[in-house]
Amino acid sequence: MFIAIYHCSIKIISRGKGKSAVGAAAYRSGQKLINEYDGLTHDYTRKGGVVHTEILLPEYAPPEYADRSTLWNAVEKVEKARNSQLAREIEISLPNELSLSNNIELARRFVRETFVSKGMCADVCIHDPERDQPNVHAHIMLTMRPFNEDGTWGDKQRKKNVLDAAGNKIYDKKKRTYKCRTVQTTDWNEKTKAEEWRAAWADFLNAVLEEKGIADRVDHRSFERQGKIEQPTIHMGVSATQMERNGIRTEKGDINRRIREQNAELHRLQKELEEVNVAIAELQQRPQEENLVSILMRFYGNGEKFAEARGLKLGNLKKAQKLRDVSQAVAFLQGNHITTMSELSEKHVALESEYRELKTKIIARQKRVKVLHELLDHYEIFKPNKAVYDQWKGITNQKKKDKFFADHGSQIDAYKAMRSYFKNTLGEGVKITPKAWQSELAELESADSADMLRLHKLEDDTALMATILYNVEHLQAYEERGQDIQKKRNNVLE
Repeated sequence: MFIAIYHCSIKIISRGKGKSAVGAAAYRSGQKLINEYDGLTHDYTRKGGVVHTEILLPEYAPPEYADRSTLWNAVEKVEKARNSQLAREIEISLPNELSLSNNIELARRFVRETFVSKGMCADVCIHDPERDQPNVHAHIMLTMRPFNEDGTWGDKQRKKNVLDAAGNKIYDKKKRTYKCRTVQTTDWNEKTKAEEWRAAWADFLNAVLEEKGIADRVDHRSFERQGKIEQPTIHMGVSATQMERNGIRTEKGDINRRIREQNAELHRLQKELEEVNVAIAELQQRPQEENLVSILMRFYGNGEKFAEARGLKLGNLKKAQKLRDVSQAVAFLQGNHITTMSELSEKHVALESEYRELKTKIIARQKRVKVLHELLDHYEIFKPNKAVYDQWKGITNQKKKDKFFADHGSQIDAYKAMRSYFKNTLGEGVKITPKAWQSELAELESADSADMLRLHKLEDDTALMATILYNVEHLQAYEERGQDIQKKRNNVLE
């Protein structure tokens, strides 16, 4: 069975976050590469699961860049700043149902048409890890500078003079230079590009689904933008993912399992409420004067069983209804003071209102849990590197300071990147409070348990309502069949 799965993530490989383009390329390709920028050797020749690698070059790119080491060392050389953005990575999930050769061709077409044709070099590595659940995916590393016609690297951005109304340059007396602004040489960093690329991958996948005659389609938009109930699960990270694969339960794994369980239950309950609403509407069109409790008791008094009845279409609820004792349905009616179909309809409206309230709370809580875990994950990088940064800042001798940075530059840059993240996420001057975040997570978990109990109770009440409707419908069908039989007997006697 083909299951349409969409995944397309985009991130930047930055020297400012302690990363290197050569190291990233070595890991994704499963090769041994030496980074000429810092002299480090990255050996991932023992890494498994790499089934295909290739480099695709655009117009004007030197042909020698088809060699992975040459390409990414050239990138490391041209990007001189300590916090340079070295490469962009696109990670996509490939259809497990396609053959390897078909997946390679699918990824190649997507990369050529979407990135290489625009002037980017692309390093494509396809992974197929050996595990119980197939997970064929591609890592696509892209260069971030355009090429000049002579094959040399172009500029990422240029300075352009700011002109006055008369078209003259404006002199800044304080800075003693002409005012200028930065202009990007390509549109690759525009905010709309991520959306455009994600949509392009969705189009490629949907074309494959159509070719295979499969009705399913993927959507690149977030769950919220699609109007779906569920929220994305939290990011697991390499360590937790590996432990889960080895059968070791983790805290993050448990959180994701709970989110999936909540989303499934919300979907299930919404469907049940909709089906009950349809059943009530059908029965309200028929004359019904008898007390609902009396109808249930009379139905069972006649000895008719659930499994023998046919008629009302309540989908997946039938199985659950047939297993329920009529005494539970009677207790539900009496406990809620329901005697008529109109009163049962009012109870259904109340259940729908409670469902909407719970859904809103649960989804908001899921979003907050995700934010808190992202904050804590970044703090795990921030905390150990802060001491190194403080030590570096405390060195007054410039030569010693430079020597210290040469040895610990990646840690210092990682701290700076995390500090910038917290500033942008929390706001200027807001304190970093990991203990408070942990405490809030515990409170959210407690509230989550209480709301899940309410959700279970809501599901039980909805199922009992379906049981009542099922029996009322089937009693009528049973008695109508009896009346028809009696009429036929009377006609024979006459």
